[in-house]
Formats: sequence, C-alpha cells, structure tokens
Amino acid sequence: MVVLSLPISGQGQYILTGSSDRSIRLYNPAKSSGSSVGSGLVQTYSAHGYEVLDISVTEDNARFASVGGDKQVFLWDVATARTLRRWSGHFGRVNCVEFGGEEGSVVVSGSFDATVRLWDCKSQSTKPIQVFEDSKDSVSSLHVLGHEIVTGSVDGKLRLYDLRMGMVFVDTIGHPITSVQQTNDGNAVLVSTLDSVIRLMDKSNGQMLQSYKGHTNTDYRIRSCLGLADSIVISGSEGGMIYVWDFLEGKLVETLTAHDGKVASAVSCCSPRKEWASAGTDGKNPSPNFRDVDY
Repeated sequence: MVVLSLPISGQGQYILTGSSDRSIRLYNPAKSSGSSVGSGLVQTYSAHGYEVLDISVTEDNARFASVGGDKQVFLWDVATARTLRRWSGHFGRVNCVEFGGEEGSVVVSGSFDATVRLWDCKSQSTKPIQVFEDSKDSVSSLHVLGHEIVTGSVDGKLRLYDLRMGMVFVDTIGHPITSVQQTNDGNAVLVSTLDSVIRLMDKSNGQMLQSYKGHTNTDYRIRSCLGLADSIVISGSEGGMIYVWDFLEGKLVETLTAHDGKVASAVSCCSPRKEWASAGTDGKNPSPNFRDVDY
C-alpha cells in the first residue's frame, strides 16, 4: 500500500491519509504507538473505486474532499463517514483538490485532463461553476489562498488565477511540477519539480527567490511543504529520506530516515504543535510517521 496524501487537521489533532488501496483513514496521532499496524486509527472511509490521490479538509474539520482515479470529486461528512456530493466532469484521474471560498463553500480540483474545475458545495448542481483549460498537460498540484488559485502542471508552467481580476498569470519553470504551496503572506510560491530542485518563486515578477537542493525527485510526485510559520521547507525524497531546509537561507538543516529507503511521497506540517507527518511507499505501516520539529 502506498500513502499518497496526508493532510493534518488545523490544530494537529488528526491526520487523514489517502492510499493506493482506495481507502481513506483518519488517525489520532496522540493514540499512535508508532509500532503496531493501524495504531491510532479512528475511522476508515470507503467509496473510491481507484487510488486516492489527494485530500483537503475544511477549517472546522467537519468535511473533507477527496479525489483520485475515479475521475470524480467526493465531498465527505467526517462524523458520519458518508459522501455528501460526488461531482463528475473530469475526463481523467483527478490529481489534486482544495477548498476555497467562505467556510469552504467551493471545492477546486485539478486533473490529468489538464483542466481545473470549481464546484459549489451549497448548490445541488452537478456541474462545475467554472472551468480553466489553460494547461497543456496534467494539472498535478494546486493551492487556494483567498481569491487566488495557484496551479502546477506537468507542462512545467506555474499558473496564478486571480478570480477578482479575472486574469491568469503564467511563469515557466521548465520542468514538470509536482507540488505548489503559497506562503502565508501570499507573496511567493514554493514549487517542487522533477529535477530534484524546490524553488521559491516571487508571485509579483516570476523571479526565483531561493532554491532548495539535496533530495532526489526525478520520477515520482513528491510533495513539499512550508512549516513553522514559513521558517522551514520540508520534502520527502525518492531515497526514503526527509529533508529540512532553512526557508530564508536555503541551507539544509537536517536529513531524517523515515521510510526504509522507499519513496517518501508526502509530508505535512502542523505549525501550532511544531509537528510534522510523512508518508511513503514502504507499505509496512499505514500509520504516518509523526515527529516533533524545532529549528
């Protein structure tokens, strides 16, 4: 089993994992012993017929959205473990999903079909409220911050959709993008690519502000993230290591062994608790690794 997504709830009480076995699992890391299989497992959510590639959780932790090989977007109720909506419209697997709008009223999805689609959670309509078709290849990652949507594509382009202005801004990275995340202040975007480099890009002019190197990422979708109030950058690696860099200096501050030499596919950081989680392709334990960080 390969864990492909693991968002942490706002205050770090829970972790959701999406996996190649088509299941979504909810963990309480405080109850995890770190040694037994399934330790800390609270709930399992089953509806997907294919691998689960991404999950996004609302700020109140009441709902989450999931996507994968089904070509659908699923909206779930956390407490009842039931699907509230199932939106169809994508023509290929759906790689990424995030909530947007007030109180998570909109779900944004990106797909192998090279489109980004927006879905209204408050409406009973099954059709998207907006579709972006600018990408020339698979949309691999996206991040929503306020009225802006940033997307990364296999075509090597970073796209910023400003919904208020009705405009799209494009920066050419030059390598397939696997992960994007905007900084908390909204001034820059962290971009992971398949040349084993993570770049910090200035949103205002498209210039590279910093780069982070040392890990290996040439074949798989590996996600990076910002942590500790945007003071560190964390990423997995195809060699199973976790790498941590200083955000401003780009200096590697720590490497950690996490997944027995297998691909460390995803990381998430909970800044309030100074903890982070990682998941990978080792398949030995469905519980994610959960560790303290303090740099």
